[in-house]
Amino acid sequence: MPVRPVPSWKKMKKQTLISLGLLFLIPVVLLAGGFLFSLINPEIAAGHPNYARNFQLLSAIRNFTFMASGGLALILWLLSCFFMILSKQRSMGWLFCAALGPIGFAILASLNDRTPSGTDRYARFVRSMNMVVRVVYELCVFVVLWMLAYQAMVLKRDLMILYQSATTGMSTAQIMDQQNASSGMWAFGEGLEVMYLVVLFYLLWPIAFNLVARLAAPASASPEIR
Repeated sequence: MPVRPVPSWKKMKKQTLISLGLLFLIPVVLLAGGFLFSLINPEIAAGHPNYARNFQLLSAIRNFTFMASGGLALILWLLSCFFMILSKQRSMGWLFCAALGPIGFAILASLNDRTPSGTDRYARFVRSMNMVVRVVYELCVFVVLWMLAYQAMVLKRDLMILYQSATTGMSTAQIMDQQNASSGMWAFGEGLEVMYLVVLFYLLWPIAFNLVARLAAPASASPEIR
């Protein structure tokens, strides 16, 4: 009995899910790297023979752990963009968009994929727009997703302040004063969180669109339409 080939649209969905999975791994890698970085204390070499050599060795290991986690996160980011390009069946030249961060990923996500028409409701939805409407739509999506990402970051920050206050006994005002004392570091970290969430929302938006459209489809719809 001949083996039926896997439809190309299913392959594309698999590649999109791989891209999403790689994106989820980025914060895991960064958190693990930060944990190991804080766990390695070169000062534990104090009071032991060859203190200077051991201190330098531990410092090198500590710095390598930090750089390795950052490098691995960068590789995961490039792979996520790579599989997004594969899901669109586009040239690998588009990989240069990865250097633009969330804006580059927005460009990749807005590309028309070359899967057979009629297999993806979101793809058919965006293909139905003319050029002007499509540009306006993509700009609106980018702004809305960025606003949602920012609000999600603010919510997470407020929840973390409440959690820290409950576990340490400090008031929320004291915790906020501590954060304001190192506002530059916190602003940088929160900016990274917003950019990460923008990319994550870009991956989830077509999936959510297709899911809602499928659930809203009439029960009598044919399998091709559903």
